[in-house]
Amino acid sequence: MILDRLGVLTDEVSADFEEALDWTAKQGLKHVELRVINGRNVVELQDDELREVRRLVEQRGLYISAVASPVFKCKLDPSRKSAHGDTFGQQEESVDAHFAKLTRVIDIAKLLGTHRIRIFSFWREENAAQYREEVIGHLKRAAETAERQGVLLLLENEPACNGGFAEEVAELVRGTGSPALKALWDPGNEAYGGREAFPAGYAVMKELAAHIHLKDAYIREDGTARCVPLGSGAVPVIAQMKALLADGYDGLFTLETHFIPEGGTRMTGTRMTLDALRTLLKEV
Repeated sequence: MILDRLGVLTDEVSADFEEALDWTAKQGLKHVELRVINGRNVVELQDDELREVRRLVEQRGLYISAVASPVFKCKLDPSRKSAHGDTFGQQEESVDAHFAKLTRVIDIAKLLGTHRIRIFSFWREENAAQYREEVIGHLKRAAETAERQGVLLLLENEPACNGGFAEEVAELVRGTGSPALKALWDPGNEAYGGREAFPAGYAVMKELAAHIHLKDAYIREDGTARCVPLGSGAVPVIAQMKALLADGYDGLFTLETHFIPEGGTRMTGTRMTLDALRTLLKEV
C-alpha cells in the first residue's frame, strides 16, 4: 500500500536526470518529485524544457508528484542576522522576488501535470516566535494565490527555517487557515534537528500532513547531525508508518535520503534506503 504511493526526488538518485528516471522506473517506484535537473533548479527551466521533462517522465510510466521548489528560502529582512540553508543553486533574493518566483512555479507545476508545490517559511530568525505573525501574513498571501490557481502548497519542516519543527509548522499552517496550504512532514528533518520525530512530532502534524518525505538521521556525540538509511537513525520508521496507515493518511511518500555512503554514489545511498524501507515495511 505504501509502496504503491512511493516516489523519489530525482537528484537524490543521480545528477543525470534520465539516469535517475531509468533507475526509478526499474525499481518499480511510481512518481518523481523534481528539484534539480541536470544541474539546474527546476524553477530555472523554460517551458519547452519543462514539456520535455514531463515527456521523459511519462515515457517511463512515471508521473510528477510535486515541484520541490526553493520558494521562501530567503530572509524576511536582509538587515537581520538569520540562519541559512541549502538553496540547491538558487541565489539569495528578496521576499518580493520569491513571490514572483511562486507565480512562475505555479505555471511550472501546471506544465508538469502536478498541483503540489513544496515551500518553506523563510530563513530562521534568532527568535523565530517573534516573527510568527509576519511569516503567517506572507503565507496567507501565498495561499490566496495558490487557491485561485488550484494548486496546493506544502510547507516543510526545515530546521534552517522559521517553520523548523513540527509544532512550528503546525502553528503556521493553522494560522494561515487556508485549504491551499498543508504540511509536508519530514520525520528525518525533525531528527536531524535533534527533535523527537515520533510520536511527539507526528502527533502535532498528523492532521495537517498532505505529503511525506522519507529520510532518517541522528545526532552524533559531538552534536552534529548525520543522515543515514531508513531504520539506521533516530526515526522509529515502523511505528511511524503504522501510525500513518492507522490514521488514514492517503497521500504520497517521497524518498529524500540526503545520504551518500563513503566511497559510494547518490544512487547507492538511495538504493540502500529503498532496500531498508522495503524490509521495514514487512513489519508494518
